[in-house]
Amino acid sequence: MSSSLTPALLARIRERAPGYDAANSFFVEDLDELRAAGYLGARSLSNASADQRLLAAHAPATALGLTMHLVWMGVARDLLAASDDSLRWVLDDAERGELFAFAISEAGNDRVMSDSLTRVDRVADGWAFTGTKIFTTLSPAWTRLGVLGRHDPADGSAPSIVHGFLSREAAGADAPGVTITPDWNTLGMRATQSHTTRLDGAVVADERVARILPVGPSGDVYTLAIAANFHTLIASVYAGIADRALELAVESAQRRTSVRNDGAPLAHDPDIRWRIADAALALDALAPQLQAVARDRDQGVDRGTRWFRDLAGLKHRSVETARRVVDEAMRIAGGGAYRSSAELSRLQRDVLAGIYHPSDTEAVHATVAFDLLGPLP
Repeated sequence: MSSSLTPALLARIRERAPGYDAANSFFVEDLDELRAAGYLGARSLSNASADQRLLAAHAPATALGLTMHLVWMGVARDLLAASDDSLRWVLDDAERGELFAFAISEAGNDRVMSDSLTRVDRVADGWAFTGTKIFTTLSPAWTRLGVLGRHDPADGSAPSIVHGFLSREAAGADAPGVTITPDWNTLGMRATQSHTTRLDGAVVADERVARILPVGPSGDVYTLAIAANFHTLIASVYAGIADRALELAVESAQRRTSVRNDGAPLAHDPDIRWRIADAALALDALAPQLQAVARDRDQGVDRGTRWFRDLAGLKHRSVETARRVVDEAMRIAGGGAYRSSAELSRLQRDVLAGIYHPSDTEAVHATVAFDLLGPLP
């Protein structure tokens, strides 16, 4: 776990979280402090996972936002471990203070990375991207943006997916061909400020192209590295939300009293004790899975095609467990938690965002079914 997450820093981050949520504003101060503390640097997936779980227990939206940057750090690190130095520049840029983000999601595209509605055309010294991306986390601050789009050759040959990075030198100023619409006004995870991003011939230079892959599922080391780092770190964020919800549930049970039981604390109520224990049992099951996946990735364990099933399942279980734990905490805390100013109320809204991250529930089940039953005829 990173020594940069000191108790004092985490306390300040937790104190700011409700303000960002209420104002629907970006976590500027958190980013400045975490960058200064060295939190944005590359490290093992095991350490990044533990760090993100701890950070999310203090400020879920801040942790979720920085997941996008840390995924790219992990991808570049994984490629280097596989003797592929094509993204070494990503680590070099990050050391100089650049902030990396993703622009992959598109409205109506449920194939996510295996196809795209964004058009890519070959131009001099690069590739021009035209399309609309949604949920572009870190929109106010990114300086390097990972994008993908579909290229359909004029000669009718097989289409491909072009992966690369756009640059803007100053956060807040749109890059050429990039228009960011400040439209992020959501139920939860508000501080991520994941705005809609319009690409109009935005050019990725040849030297910033990461991969050109066939349309469709890919077992390329680059694709697997994105899946591994994204799913594991997303799972860690939601595990962190559950950690905090359980902590608040315990505090509430110890503080609240029952008139029915002659003023005894709710911690003495058998039903409340069962609810807390049940939530804890569900949460306890996540740590071994998170640790095993991160450890195997760090050690280069080859799980073959099973990796995609394991990674999608890890994210799915973490989100669903976190939703269950938060729901139990809301029941234990009583009506006070329903106030919009209550931390549990914010966690209830934040945890719901997990169902929208890839891989969604349908994709997870399709991946597992494919692993067990093979492709549909």
